Amino acid sequence: MSKQEIRHYVCVNCPVGCDLEVTVTDGVATQVSGNACKRGIAYGLDEATDPKRTVTSLVRVTGREMPLSVRTESPVPKKLIPECIAALREIDVTPPINIGDIILENICNTGVNVIATKEIN
Repeated sequence: MSKQEIRHYVCVNCPVGCDLEVTVTDGVATQVSGNACKRGIAYGLDEATDPKRTVTSLVRVTGREMPLSVRTESPVPKKLIPECIAALREIDVTPPINIGDIILENICNTGVNVIATKEIN
């Protein structure tokens, strides 16, 4: 007998903030309702089975007290966030740094780069 559950999410892909109902059958998202657009379907399916988040953090700058703000170029699996933060704690960067510079490639083997969100001369 299959196990079915309904999960509720608020879609964050646009300002509408649709209340989504996602049907999950045996661990697989099978249906999304409550969405006003196609992006809501994709968000609901991902959120129910493989949630992802953009990581923002700070890294040390050699010779400076003020750290550098960074973020992932795209979302990474939510379960890897602690590992990503630990990897960023090991980073020291040296100026000059421009907004968008890659600070760490392929963080935690996710295929996602970490980029600078601040300029330091």
